[in-house]
Amino acid sequence: MLAAQYEFSGFVDSENLDGNIYLSVVEDYRKISGVHPEQIINKTKADSTGYFSFVGNNLPLENKIYRIHVDMCSDNEQGINHFTGHCPNTKEIVFAANNSTVLSLPFSFENEIFCKVISENEKAKTFLKIDSLKHDMRFAFGTYRSEANRKLNSKKWFSILQQYGEQLQEPLAELYSYSFLSERSSDLYNYYLEDLKTNPYYDHLLQRLQAKYPNSPYTLQYEKELKSDRILISSQEQAGLDWWVYLLGGIAILSLVGNYYFFGKVKKMKKQESNAASLSAQEQKVLDQILSDKTNKEIATELFVSVSTVKTHVNNLYKKLQVSSRDEVKSLYQK
Repeated sequence: MLAAQYEFSGFVDSENLDGNIYLSVVEDYRKISGVHPEQIINKTKADSTGYFSFVGNNLPLENKIYRIHVDMCSDNEQGINHFTGHCPNTKEIVFAANNSTVLSLPFSFENEIFCKVISENEKAKTFLKIDSLKHDMRFAFGTYRSEANRKLNSKKWFSILQQYGEQLQEPLAELYSYSFLSERSSDLYNYYLEDLKTNPYYDHLLQRLQAKYPNSPYTLQYEKELKSDRILISSQEQAGLDWWVYLLGGIAILSLVGNYYFFGKVKKMKKQESNAASLSAQEQKVLDQILSDKTNKEIATELFVSVSTVKTHVNNLYKKLQVSSRDEVKSLYQK
């Protein structure tokens, strides 16, 4: 084989034998999966045994994301079926490779296509490993019977995929996981936004991308998305009032209530003081006796009057002082 030459080869089954097979370079990780004509760089067909290959030396020297897909749509159907980028009549595999990568895509042990990658470039296999983990996640979610259970396990699987991508030591593979976890239509998207607020992982991923792929479109795209999502988070938080606004509002309300209570009490006390000044001499004597904790009978003895007369004086001073009990009378004169 010539130096700096790539070769991607494999087999398709009889069901896809007549389909066109495409090699695409993916520079927008939001379009890793699907059929996007602008990404296609080569096209071939399988021979009668199902074998196909792409060979050349025109790829970049650094790893990029590539996709091979077999398309069973006719030329007339492609415009309609590929309109959204997702076609049910295609099968695909995504991998990382460079101009010197040699990989083969043999049948799996169950004779399925695009389920196995053989290559000396270990990075080429990382995407398939993530796909396997995503498959396990989807299967697990299918067994969760309640929404509460799904939410509890979302955090677990989110962390598993995130940590596994980092363990592969290939930032492009991490981007593959990131694009899945941060997809806006995904059930995990809201959790991603929450995680972005506090988890330093995303900044560390940016640093790894800048170190290994400093000028690649992947790094630039990721950096822009990170800034955009953080602006989104900030705007959502500002949509609700800051905590200190609620605190000041609460203090203001308490102050108003306190002032109302205080000035109301002062006003009432002034009125009571005014009424107290209108007490008769006998009522004042009864008041003094009450403040000395004397009973009606003891007051009657002290003032040489009947108990009924004392009760009359007590009722009159209650009205003038605007109270209804001895305790309230005493509370007015406590210092």
